[in-house]
Amino acid sequence: MKKFVLALLTLCLTVVLAACGGSEETSNSNDSAETETRTVEHAMGTAEVPVEPKRVVVLTNEGTEALIALGVKQVGAVKSWNGDPWYPHIESEMTDVTEVGTESEVNLEAIAKLEPDLIIGTKLRQENIYDKLNAIAPTVMSETLKGDWQENFALYANALNLEDKGKDVLADYEQHVEDTKAELGDAVNKELSVVRFLPGASRIYFTDSFSGVILGDVGIKRPASQDRTEFAEEITMERIPEMDGDHIVYFTYGGADGSKTAEEWQSNQLWKDLDAVKAGEVTEVSDDTWNTSGGVLSANEVLDELVTIFK
Repeated sequence: MKKFVLALLTLCLTVVLAACGGSEETSNSNDSAETETRTVEHAMGTAEVPVEPKRVVVLTNEGTEALIALGVKQVGAVKSWNGDPWYPHIESEMTDVTEVGTESEVNLEAIAKLEPDLIIGTKLRQENIYDKLNAIAPTVMSETLKGDWQENFALYANALNLEDKGKDVLADYEQHVEDTKAELGDAVNKELSVVRFLPGASRIYFTDSFSGVILGDVGIKRPASQDRTEFAEEITMERIPEMDGDHIVYFTYGGADGSKTAEEWQSNQLWKDLDAVKAGEVTEVSDDTWNTSGGVLSANEVLDELVTIFK
């Protein structure tokens, strides 16, 4: 009987140890899977990012739109340039997302509290805090913003290991461009002027701006004064004639102060004498979608609005 009990205890101990060993092996396997990384090249060098990032913080407005389009829920994002705290057109997609400052003033403490496993930003805005961000989590940065949204989108899709999904999203945009061209027909030959009013300042926008790139994709012509491979230029009232075109779209930024600038400029006789103004060919559009958001969702909205404007 003693031998039988001893044998039974030995068997039980063997089973328990085997189970523990199997559990430890499974745990180690899971840990290995969780820490598996891949190398991503970006504007600040290379980053070892998780194969499947689970907690992503985004530090650009265009990046926020990119993640929405890719079906990825971000845990943190910078505040939209307009909105409380998000643009109206993305608000429904941003529930339970933590605000982490603005593109220009990132809240490092708020980011750290979120314990991200990937941070997406831009060298243009956050180069000086890259090392601090990278100490929190692997950080991937685009070079700049302006009109480079498609290149940046591809970078973000790569960082998320969603290249195929990213290609599909961009292919859908390209098809939208072709559909817009077909719907506009000869209207693409009209010269479209793009103007922005800000508190105490006004700008004309060129072909390397967010809206300028979209207009170029569609093939819409620009006035000679705006057909420059640059971003934008602030002008004085004496240069209002450079705002003319077959049609003018304008957007304002800065709330009541931006609207005040628009009223002042549009009450100027030089504005009233513009051919587009006299012909009633002026349309106010959203600064959110035509300029500051800079992402794929807004790009598709601009295409839809172009059809409305010209048709």
